[in-house]
Amino acid sequence: MTAASGTSDDDRAADAPGPVDEAGAGEAPSDQVNAAAPDPKQAAAPDDVIREPEDVEPDTADGEGGEARQVTPEGEPAPMEEPDDSLRKRAALVYNPIKVDQERLRDLVTRMSESAGWAEPIFFETTVDDLGDDVTRLALEEGADAVLVAGGDGTVRAVSEAMAGSDVPLTIVPSGTGNLLARNLNLPLNDPELMIAATFAGATHPIDIGFADIRRHDGSRERHAFVVMAGIGLDAAMIANTSPQLKKSVGWVAYVDGAARSLATAKPFRVMYQMKDGRLHSAKVQSVLFANCGALPAGIALIPEASVADGILDVAVLQPTGWFGWIGVWRKVWWDNSVLRRFRAGRRVLERRGRNSSVRFLRGEGIELATSPAQPIELDGDEFGEAVRIRCTIQAGGLRVVVPDGHDTSRL
Repeated sequence: MTAASGTSDDDRAADAPGPVDEAGAGEAPSDQVNAAAPDPKQAAAPDDVIREPEDVEPDTADGEGGEARQVTPEGEPAPMEEPDDSLRKRAALVYNPIKVDQERLRDLVTRMSESAGWAEPIFFETTVDDLGDDVTRLALEEGADAVLVAGGDGTVRAVSEAMAGSDVPLTIVPSGTGNLLARNLNLPLNDPELMIAATFAGATHPIDIGFADIRRHDGSRERHAFVVMAGIGLDAAMIANTSPQLKKSVGWVAYVDGAARSLATAKPFRVMYQMKDGRLHSAKVQSVLFANCGALPAGIALIPEASVADGILDVAVLQPTGWFGWIGVWRKVWWDNSVLRRFRAGRRVLERRGRNSSVRFLRGEGIELATSPAQPIELDGDEFGEAVRIRCTIQAGGLRVVVPDGHDTSRL
C-alpha cells in the first residue's frame, strides 16, 4: 500500500482503532486518536512505502541455513573455539623427580587425560624444601579435580597431609623404596599405567589418615600427617642411622643396617602414655609405634590388627629386656604375626600361648605420650627430629584414594 493510493490522510486517521469509552462507544476524543495512531508519513519514511511484516526478506546470508559459524577476519570459515578449559576436569601430578621416570610419567598422564576428555594436566615437582604438601595445596587452590602422587613414602605422606578432608581423589602411582601405603591397599606395585588410568575410569575408597601433634624441647609445636606409621624411640633412630646411598641401592633392606647400628647403643627410656579415655601408664620402652596400617615389606605384619579403614589407631609398645627380650620381639613380629596367623592351626597355637611381655598392643581413638629427655621421632619412614611429647589421632575416612575398577577392598 502506497501513500498515493487514493486514500487521504484524514480517512486513515479516522479508521485507526482507538480506546473504547466507559459507555461502550467505538469513538474516542480526537486527541486520544491522534496519540494512539502512528504518523503515516513517519511510518513510510524514507521511501514513502509502508511495509507489512510479510514484505520483509528473511535475515540470512547467501540463502544458507543451519547453525551460526565462526569465520576468520577475511570471512573464511573457521572452527569454533574449544570450550574454556575451566569447564573441563583437570588432574594434577605431584612427583619426586629423583624417584620416577619424569618424561614417561608426564606423557602417560597427558595422554590419558586427553583420552578421557579432561583438560591438560598440571605438573609439580617436589624439592628438598617442599616434599609435596605446599604444591598440593596450590593444585587444590587451582581447582584440580584429581591428584596423582608419584614418589617415595615421604612424598605420599606430604601430599596426603595437604589433601586430608578435601574430598578430592588421590591416585598413588607406586614409586620409590617402600610404597607402604600402596602395599597396605593391595595396589599393583609394578603397573603405573593401570593406576594412572584408574584416575579417569576407576573407583575411590575412603581410608583413614593419622595426625601427630608434636611438642619440641623448646616448647614449639608442629602438626604433621602420617598414612602408615609414626614412631618414637628406636625405630626413629634406626631410620636416622640408615645410609641414604644404601637405601637408594638396595631399597628397604638398608634399614637392616640402620637397625644393627642403632641396637648397639639402644637404651630404654621412660614414657608416660594414655590412650584416649583410658588410664595413665608409665613404662620403660625402646620404642612406641602408632599405626594407621600395619604391613611392612617382605610380608612382615608388624601390627596385624591394624586397618587403614576402621577409624582406629593401633599402638605397639616395645619394651624388651636384654637380648632375650629382643628375640621375643622378633618372634612376635615375624613368626607369630607374619607366619602363624596365616593358618588356622597357627592361630590356635597363639590362643594357647601367654602374652608376650616384650610387646604390648593397644587400640583406640588416640594416644598421648610424654618423655624426657627428648627422643627421635619418625613419620612414614622420614625422621622428624626429637620431641618430648606426641599426641597421635586418626581422621576416619579423611582420604579418598583411587583404586582400579573391580579392586577388592574387602580386606582393607
